[in-house]
Amino acid sequence: MSGRLASFRGPSTPSSSPVTARQPSAPASPSRLSELPHHRTLRSQLLELRNVAYEWEDRVSGQGLKAASSLVDARTELDNELAMLSVGKQPAYPFVLEKLHSMEMCIEDLNEVIRRLDKLFLKMVKIIKGLEVLLHEVHKTKGWKFVEEPLWVTWSLEKFVTKLPYILKPYRRSLETHSDLVEQLRPHDVTFEESRQIIAIWQAQPHLAQGGWDAVWEDICSVEVDCWSSPR
Repeated sequence: MSGRLASFRGPSTPSSSPVTARQPSAPASPSRLSELPHHRTLRSQLLELRNVAYEWEDRVSGQGLKAASSLVDARTELDNELAMLSVGKQPAYPFVLEKLHSMEMCIEDLNEVIRRLDKLFLKMVKIIKGLEVLLHEVHKTKGWKFVEEPLWVTWSLEKFVTKLPYILKPYRRSLETHSDLVEQLRPHDVTFEESRQIIAIWQAQPHLAQGGWDAVWEDICSVEVDCWSSPR
């Protein structure tokens, strides 16, 4: 991410196991006595990041999975119709045209899913870069010690901002995987068994199973962010 984060210290990897209990004996830091603008900004941007992740899931598991399954169904129905024809007999033109049109519509829907996932990924990048700017500004006005103090429970502004970029890697890989799967589904001569395997990978979203929002960040935010709203 931004070069200005190079001077910030902190653990090298994010943890999905936040501290679950407050430490009553620890003195409250000045930033925890009342919420300041950077508290509210961080919370709102984390919620926005969650919304992006949820739309990503909807696009993949909803629109994308439906289009891929419908594409395979249309091809299978056409193959079955052709297999039932006597040697030398031509299939009914309206039926073939209908299935070919359905296939092309499904492929266009898959293209639209990839375009939308690309925009969502860029939105994630923009949110995280905006938080880097926030950290830089707070650090410049309040000092290093301030950005290292706990915001609500144990995580500091510095820790949130330096750990969030780790979420980009699994989503980038997921985007690349789904783009590749669409290309594999595009040819009309792909076999039924190959199509089934492609759809299984599409649905599993392996890169997000370990590093996606729900796998890591929802639990962290539910503990570490005050007034965190429940997931959908």
